[in-house]
Amino acid sequence: MFRSVCVLLLAVLPALPAPSAAAANRYPERPIRFIVPFSPGGGTDLVGRSLQGKLEEALGTPVIIDNRPSAGGIVGVTLAAQAAPDGYTLLLTSASFTFAPSLYKDLPYDAVKDFKPITNVAETPLILCVHPSLPVLSLKDLLALARKRPGDILYGSAGVGSNLHLTTELFKYKAKIDLKQIPYKGAGGAAIGLMSGEVQVAFLGLLTAIPFMKSGRLRGLAVTTKQRTPILPDTPTIDEAGVPGYDKSGWTGLYAPAAVPDPIIDYVYQAVAKVLKDPETAKTLAAQGSTLVGNTPKEFGEFVRAELAEWAQLIRDMKL
Repeated sequence: MFRSVCVLLLAVLPALPAPSAAAANRYPERPIRFIVPFSPGGGTDLVGRSLQGKLEEALGTPVIIDNRPSAGGIVGVTLAAQAAPDGYTLLLTSASFTFAPSLYKDLPYDAVKDFKPITNVAETPLILCVHPSLPVLSLKDLLALARKRPGDILYGSAGVGSNLHLTTELFKYKAKIDLKQIPYKGAGGAAIGLMSGEVQVAFLGLLTAIPFMKSGRLRGLAVTTKQRTPILPDTPTIDEAGVPGYDKSGWTGLYAPAAVPDPIIDYVYQAVAKVLKDPETAKTLAAQGSTLVGNTPKEFGEFVRAELAEWAQLIRDMKL
């Protein structure tokens, strides 16, 4: 009888759908959590919240933004890597995702093996800002002052390994100047530190910086991309203002744990792509200075691997 039951089970089991396939067919059945490994108010968080409402409509379920700041994003990324691979926990993070593997020897996750890329949502220039008390009116003024006072000028970052950290270190490297880092738990903390005068310099997201530039609490010197941004057409780029060859934008990417079934990856990608084509969403993100991307999972995966390789070389060159 035992042998007969085993034979019967073997005959029936192949006809049953795999659990992952069945789950994918029913997806989504409950809210989806987006882990943002940075504090509220930073660039990645703002992109996520800009998408949230329309994305809930496209996915047909609530989207919860779960901020998990600390360690330059490593805490939140680790949490996402260890999440159940059912598509209900996704990771929305910045370019810092491609820095960490070259900065740390013993990361608790593998940036390639532990994640599936879904899409690059948007690219956004940062702006180099200074506190008004610093006696500089242009990037060339800042470079001259930094060379007179090496190591005396403090800059704020969103934590070691964050996008604000590496963006500034690359600026220092190319400009041949020395600024001292003061790490905060997120971009919001760095912005507050700059406005309070705790630090004198910081790279900030445009949406964060522009209102305080208009009120005179911050002074914007230059943007990080090769081309000027349409929302600040009179602000020069770092490349044209005194550091030739500097060209780095921030970007916000969406990932899933590696074992999430491909049908779920495609479903989420299609929903995000639909939202990025929505005129209202496009207008909201354009007001932040963002350029919408929405590339396919395959294209985004190729982009991430290229960024990992480029930053590995830069981090070696900068001796970080």
